[in-house]
Amino acid sequence: MRRAERLFEIIQVLRRAKGPMTAQAIADTLEMGRRTLYRDIAALIARRVPIRGEAGVGYVLERGFDMPPLMLTPTEIEAVVLGSQWVVANGDAQLSAAAVDVLAKVAAIVPTRLRDLVDDPVVGTPPPRGRRTAGAVDVAALRDWARREQKLALRYADEAGTVTERTVWPVLIGYVTSTRVLIAWCELRRDFRVFLIDRMLAVRFLDERYPERRVALRRRWLAENEQRKARRQR
Repeated sequence: MRRAERLFEIIQVLRRAKGPMTAQAIADTLEMGRRTLYRDIAALIARRVPIRGEAGVGYVLERGFDMPPLMLTPTEIEAVVLGSQWVVANGDAQLSAAAVDVLAKVAAIVPTRLRDLVDDPVVGTPPPRGRRTAGAVDVAALRDWARREQKLALRYADEAGTVTERTVWPVLIGYVTSTRVLIAWCELRRDFRVFLIDRMLAVRFLDERYPERRVALRRRWLAENEQRKARRQR
């Protein structure tokens, strides 16, 4: 691995880390010697990359550090292209348009030698089987309300056709090939529920914020999912 690539990979490892990483852990991850790692980190610090190190604790990359977008590897470009293709085919209209814009921006900033990875990619997703209808619910507005951490009032029909009125706290919008779902905390059931967006008969976007942070609700939902999986595997 060339030195420039090593320096970039060190930054990426520290960027992904959830806490301080020891020199040995970084060296093991990148399959390099500690002596080389120390020299490379010293070079990065000399170039004003905000890496902090403490003996016995490890190294951290301070938040807010950014790098030029040209530092994308071919595999990273393909990951962006593949993800964008899927969003174009399966996202709502606003997300699909944004994915097209992302691909155009990536094509504009990558070196000429890598542009074919965007324009004529070797990765691809199946085309959509049919044109998805817009539906009665504005999915972009659902995403916006989740970001705002504000409540929704739903009129919802379950699989049997039973209609209920729910006030929910939107947490996640799930996009799968066949459908879209809203994961939310339901005040009626006092628990998380998954609502098929196609079964929403009406939605009112309330001005009232819900009392918890969305990030905390999301983590709780993920933790409960992991617990359910663990119980099923016993």
